[in-house]
Amino acid sequence: MTSPILPRPAAPGAFLKPSAKSVEHERAALLPPRLSPISRLLDAMFHFLVFACALSVLGTVLLVLYELVMNSRLSFHAFGWSFFVRQNWDPVSGDFGALPFIYGTLVSSILALLLAVPVALGVAIYIAELCPKRLKGLLSFLTELLAAIPSVIYGLWAIFIMVPLLRVHVQPWLARTLGWTGFFEGPPFGIGMLAAGIILAIMILPIISSISREVMAAVPVHQREAALALGATRWEMVRLGVLRNARGGILGAIILGLGRALGETMSVTMVIGNRPEIARSLFAPGYTMASVLANEFSEATDDTYLSALVEIGLALFLVTIVVNGLARLLVWNVTKGTPAGAHG
Repeated sequence: MTSPILPRPAAPGAFLKPSAKSVEHERAALLPPRLSPISRLLDAMFHFLVFACALSVLGTVLLVLYELVMNSRLSFHAFGWSFFVRQNWDPVSGDFGALPFIYGTLVSSILALLLAVPVALGVAIYIAELCPKRLKGLLSFLTELLAAIPSVIYGLWAIFIMVPLLRVHVQPWLARTLGWTGFFEGPPFGIGMLAAGIILAIMILPIISSISREVMAAVPVHQREAALALGATRWEMVRLGVLRNARGGILGAIILGLGRALGETMSVTMVIGNRPEIARSLFAPGYTMASVLANEFSEATDDTYLSALVEIGLALFLVTIVVNGLARLLVWNVTKGTPAGAHG
């Protein structure tokens, strides 16, 4: 009986070596499909459209800056840089100075930060680190809801509720206990710099709290675990493992809140008193750069008067851009490359 003919074994590696046709097929599969002329045209149109949309943002900012600069030339030529250190504001005689408005803006904004930052950080720490899961979503929603309330609603609430409370209870008590400092003296009218600082603090609280909470959430979870593994308490874990790593972003949130306070108009105008003077007492009325624009722009009939108001708007515009840009840079420096929910 003849033995069956067995097939010749393949050479080593013969089954591993791809053929030329298979290599070409794989390369073709990896290449993007060829687009028709119409598809290429539509793709180019789409690219141009979105580029124009992005460019329009920059163009709008530059256009606003150009108009402010051009319309403030008359005031700048009349008063020069001394416009920002002059205290007189007399539209009748044509004597203008922006120092009372700069002073009122800085004092009200700094007072708002002093009142809002501790509360906002407390809210952010509780929601991010201590709050039960069933309440975290509700508290986050209510905190962010404060930022959605129109400023005129805050102003009406301040006039009918906060101002009478300050006039009857808070300001007399502050005058009795802290009047010796010079910051709490004078008649308790209710309206004034203190009222403006409080209403600004309420308005910037949700901004600082929300951004601080996001920055804390971006801190890696192993920072918390390492602190707890070393025997740290919950407060020590938050202070050493979370706040120390998130301090740059928290500072950015505070500066972003400052930017909001600097540009707030309607609610401040309703409670600050609107008097262009520099007073040490927080009970005294004042004026801010934003509120003087809202109050007097429609009354400016003289060209110099109008140009002086536009120059105040230019200064406020530049300060707001710088403050917000610095805040965004600090927040991005902490949260860059960290996906949402990194805290577990």
